[in-house]
Amino acid sequence: MSSSAILVLVLGLGVIAWFTARARAMAFAVPASGARPHSRPNYHGWYVALWVLVPACLFLAIWSFAAPGLVLHDVLQAPAAAGLPAEPMERASVLAEVRGLADGSVAAGFNPASEQLAPVYKAASQRYMWIGLGLAVLLAVAGGAFAFFRLKPDFRARTRVERVVMICLLGASLIAIFTTIGIVASLLLESLRFFQKISPVDFVFGLVWSPQTAIRADQVGSSGAFGAVPLFWGTVFIGAIIAMIVAIPLGLMSAIYLTQYARPQVRTWMKPILEILAGVPTVVYGYFAALTVAPALRNFAAWAGIPGASSESALAAGLVMGIMIIPFVSSMADDSIAAVPQSMRDGSLAMGATTSETIKRVLVPAALPGVVGGVLLAVSRAIGETMIVVMAAGLAANLTLNPFASVTTVTTQIVQLLTGDQEFDSAKTLAAFALGLVLFLVTLLLNIIALAVVKKYRESYE
Repeated sequence: MSSSAILVLVLGLGVIAWFTARARAMAFAVPASGARPHSRPNYHGWYVALWVLVPACLFLAIWSFAAPGLVLHDVLQAPAAAGLPAEPMERASVLAEVRGLADGSVAAGFNPASEQLAPVYKAASQRYMWIGLGLAVLLAVAGGAFAFFRLKPDFRARTRVERVVMICLLGASLIAIFTTIGIVASLLLESLRFFQKISPVDFVFGLVWSPQTAIRADQVGSSGAFGAVPLFWGTVFIGAIIAMIVAIPLGLMSAIYLTQYARPQVRTWMKPILEILAGVPTVVYGYFAALTVAPALRNFAAWAGIPGASSESALAAGLVMGIMIIPFVSSMADDSIAAVPQSMRDGSLAMGATTSETIKRVLVPAALPGVVGGVLLAVSRAIGETMIVVMAAGLAANLTLNPFASVTTVTTQIVQLLTGDQEFDSAKTLAAFALGLVLFLVTLLLNIIALAVVKKYRESYE
């Protein structure tokens, strides 16, 4: 019997417990004394079912980690285990072969000891599986019996069930917090290891990024090899300048049209079509940028005589990235403009202003905090983009103002540094964590500013 079958069995016991407890609660739903029960029958059913499921599931979770160690201990105690290699890696390889033979994923073993130990491993696995099943069922029955005999008309089953639900909701919310703490801790620890090898000043203010040459013995610690300024500039140039030049006007104008000029029928189908752009995978945008936009820009630069033009350019990546984040700007601007009180529109029109003047002098200034919040959220989305830059902007860390030249970004270099088999004690690999820490801090700051601006906007008009 597999672990999934054991879990299904425990869930079945929980269902039986729910129906049994509910039937018992229905029996005293209208007692002879006329007293009204504290909780509805469903709460009594859930109370008993939780006592059946929670202890058994917790035990199974713990047993799933403890059982492999017990099985391994029994295998190593077998006489055939004396033939196992003494070297840890070779022994681990033979034991992996034993597990494969036992579960049928490996047809034949290369080591004679594995053929002898496979039956021992299989027998131990079966034995501990049945032990786990018996203990889980015993816990489920004991918990169910304990809860079942506590059921009375005045028993506060609803309070106890809602307390369990509250604890589950609290645990779900804490998962996000602990995940964020874990991410920050991992970035900080690895970044500190990097800054022990490379000066933070050289990293933040250096103008040359060449990590592949800095791993040689005569260049480790070179002040220019890990200068991240070209990466920071490429990230800002593509995500915060070129992309925003495309996304802000188009997003704002589309929001103005949809809220002020478009008929309801047009808005009904046009707004979902615009928001489809947000659901297109970024790799599709990358293909579009690399195969369509980048060659067209290169041909245009060659025709116009622009020097330094490349088939991989910051302009190609920025233009496509700007198209990708139009829905972020448009949606936020749409909501902000629509939230402006109708009395402000009517007052402006009543004073003789045209619709165009009302939009420019009343609606947009009033909705500006929400628009700015949307722009900042779009910028944080853009600077974290990877696929479009990898496929359209290239990998060259150039510090240039030429939009037709090849540049790279922080996220692209993180992917490049962590691709393949890497040694996590070299400055080259650890540089990815330092770049990730900088990107995390910048994105976090932009999100905090955006949320603060949006909060201020909401306080003004709600």
